[in-house]
Amino acid sequence: MSVAESTPLSESDRARLRAVVGGQDCDPDRPLFAVDSATWRVQREAALLLAGGRALLLQVAHPLVAAGVAAHSDFEARPLDRLRRTLELTLEVVFAPAGDALRAVQAIEAVHDRVRGRLEASIGPFAESTPYDADQPPLLWWVYATLLDSSVVGYRRFVGPLDEATCEALYRESAVASRLFGIPDAVRPPDWPSFQRWFGQEVERLVVGDQGRAVAEAVLSPSLPWGLTAFSGVLRFASLALLPPSLREQYGVMASPRADRRLEQLARLSRAVCMLLPGPVRRFPRARRALRSARSGRTPAAGNT
Repeated sequence: MSVAESTPLSESDRARLRAVVGGQDCDPDRPLFAVDSATWRVQREAALLLAGGRALLLQVAHPLVAAGVAAHSDFEARPLDRLRRTLELTLEVVFAPAGDALRAVQAIEAVHDRVRGRLEASIGPFAESTPYDADQPPLLWWVYATLLDSSVVGYRRFVGPLDEATCEALYRESAVASRLFGIPDAVRPPDWPSFQRWFGQEVERLVVGDQGRAVAEAVLSPSLPWGLTAFSGVLRFASLALLPPSLREQYGVMASPRADRRLEQLARLSRAVCMLLPGPVRRFPRARRALRSARSGRTPAAGNT
């Protein structure tokens, strides 16, 4: 039984879901995205884990995001929590019934209510005492944009080709998720090409400060049981190697032909595995369950996109 079924949604919750899907009726017991949507096609692939660290490094390269994470989380003691929570939230928003997706976002919003403060020192264009608030639409949009961009980068590197038409569809569908997170449409560039231009310009403005480097180091070099250290090393390498060169340098890693070759070797191996493994094996368990529900008739085969 879903959260939406066990806990009836309020009228304001239902109104919020209608706004998320553009004013249409929204069934809280069916996913926000269609089974055949670009969003399902991309986000179901477990190989995207290899690009998850890239998204986080892009996020904390923004001084205001880094300040919020450093001051309001125990990232040093629990370095992988943010990465895990981000993955779980993304999968819930994409594959769970809309009512459950809304509840998951509301839980994050409750945490964000406490994440506000001021920069302790000037960093790049941000002066000392610049205020930050996790609920600010520009910061919410930056965090979401890093996930969207990293999904495309990760899919193309580690899964297979992704043409521009599919990227445009993915971007168009992402408006549903960004509205769910409280991001106004006015903050978003109008289409995929303009998003790419905007994202590239934002990356060039980023300045990695001490807090961003501290968060990155904790996440990329966590203390793990012996059996997980190999994967941690692969994640660290992929996270840094996939970054734009300017940010790689700011995180203390210079681009090199050797690193480029290693990345291409990793990408070829991942793509080969994706081709050999059947879909149910290579996809996230949350995505597999959602697809089984859709095929069995428990969840309609099309969402609200």
